Amino acid sequence: MFEKNVGGLDRQVRFVAGAVLLAVALAGLLADAVGRPVALVALAGAAGLLFNALTQRCLLNRLLGVDTCGETC
Repeated sequence: MFEKNVGGLDRQVRFVAGAVLLAVALAGLLADAVGRPVALVALAGAAGLLFNALTQRCLLNRLLGVDTCGETC
């Protein structure tokens, strides 16, 4: 795999955004609040953001040369 490149505030924002998208996805799937297609897109986004936050690795950051990890990782 590749080196960690997600840290600090970037990681925290990914956790929060992932949790919000997960809540939207669950609401959409369980209560049909937003519709199934929107819920599935939200679920995919939540999975990606939470994966990035947990592993501290983001392929898009790597491709763009972005490293928010700094000295803390």
